[in-house]
Amino acid sequence: MTDYVKQTAIVPDHLLGSRLDQALAEMFPDFSRSRLKAWIQDGSVTVSGAVVTKPREKVITGQEVVLEAALEPEVFSEPQNIALNIVFEDEHLLILDKPAGLVVHPGAGTPDGTLLNALLHHCPSLEQLPRAGIVHRLDKETTGLMVVAKTLPSYTALVAALQERNITREYEAVATGVMTAGGSVEAPIGRHPTKRTLMAVTRSGKPAITHYRVAERFRAHTRLRLRLESGRTHQIRVHMAHLNYPLVGDPQYGGRPRPPREASEALITLLRGFNRQALHAVRLALKHPATGEQMEWEAPIPADMQELLRALRQDLREHGSSE
Repeated sequence: MTDYVKQTAIVPDHLLGSRLDQALAEMFPDFSRSRLKAWIQDGSVTVSGAVVTKPREKVITGQEVVLEAALEPEVFSEPQNIALNIVFEDEHLLILDKPAGLVVHPGAGTPDGTLLNALLHHCPSLEQLPRAGIVHRLDKETTGLMVVAKTLPSYTALVAALQERNITREYEAVATGVMTAGGSVEAPIGRHPTKRTLMAVTRSGKPAITHYRVAERFRAHTRLRLRLESGRTHQIRVHMAHLNYPLVGDPQYGGRPRPPREASEALITLLRGFNRQALHAVRLALKHPATGEQMEWEAPIPADMQELLRALRQDLREHGSSE
């Protein structure tokens, strides 16, 4: 049976005068640009009640855009038999614990071998859904919990819950530097002005809020528990670097390792060799999209971060208080 998608949005002020296809790409980010363009051309998009079939048509602030289309498979990735650590699954959704090194979506430089390819092998019907049901993403080297929808109603409900901040995502991280107290970062994030593969706190960026609290202090590092209100690309990594407490091992935002004074060779080696950001999605809580039941899951801290924490605790025992 063919699924149908129906979504409505109002053209915001900043899209005044934009092409329809460009506006839809921002207003309906769950669908690819090519799919949106095809839907415009086949008459599946109305603007202020009128069918518009020209992608180049300009839009005006306040117009109501309705997208109503058959959700046919979008062939973009092949199923691949890649192991998944699934911690919960029913007919509506699945929760998985993503390992380090696994890219979530295919893209430039990573055409396959991704989580999306693995999901299509595990559940072929996911080819009917936007992004194979993936509701949110984690960076390649970030570990931990993710939710994937298995039906269109579940996908729609979970995306809405995420946008309305009704899904709780908590992270464990190890930051460089000793933080005295927790707090919140409210700073917009957008593309870095000169390094286009990176993100940065920038005035023209999208709103982003990260809450953090100190879980453990070491001589020159801090273990943090963080909670996201928004889900911008690299958000925790960018916000912590913005505070001058970058995550240990972060290849883009972390800078050089900074071991404490008189640290053991073992700790120095461990810090220098920690080649991914020390970030783990430890807790996920949401209302089940079909039953409304409040559910939550926790994923154990991975072995490499556990080893790092043991070494930092040992250093603190041997040398006393923070620097």
